[in-house]
Amino acid sequence: MTGRRPAPRFEPRPRAGRRTGWDAVRPWLVRAGIAVAVVVAYFLLPLDHLGPQRPVLSWVLFALLLTVVAVLLLRQIRHVLLDRPDSRPGVVISLLIVLSVHVFSATYYALAKQPGEFSGLHTRLDALYFTVVTLATVGYGDITPRGQAARLVTVLQIAYSFVFLTAAATALTTRLRDMVVRRPERGRSR
Repeated sequence: MTGRRPAPRFEPRPRAGRRTGWDAVRPWLVRAGIAVAVVVAYFLLPLDHLGPQRPVLSWVLFALLLTVVAVLLLRQIRHVLLDRPDSRPGVVISLLIVLSVHVFSATYYALAKQPGEFSGLHTRLDALYFTVVTLATVGYGDITPRGQAARLVTVLQIAYSFVFLTAAATALTTRLRDMVVRRPERGRSR
């Protein structure tokens, strides 16, 4: 024995305020799980009980869900504008966009139960497809809103996308751009 002590292992400490390993991945996994849950719920919820059977409940749910999503999107936009470092708008805004797509899709599916509202929309997948095609402003023409209620919801989706989703996407790109610009500045200050 030489009497030497083993050299201490060097383990870099994470910078203050920065997460590493599991702590950095966990929030993304939780939110991805929530997004998957939204999609699964869309396909499993009893949407057949909405529409012409319960028109008042259908419209109230639609208005309530869209309002909640809009308020949450505005809150995330405010976090970006106020430059709150503790917020994660990229993940939250993405999740809210997924939720808004499914709210419109469920509404279209319920409306399609009313004769004459839609041409070509028969399944939940058809409704989801129509929502995404409308959101992307592609408009293939294979599914068309024929009735006044279907056209109203389609116009609302277009307006909602222009106002809320565009503002949220702009805020998100602003945050990402600021993060990219700040990253080199942090390296220079050391």
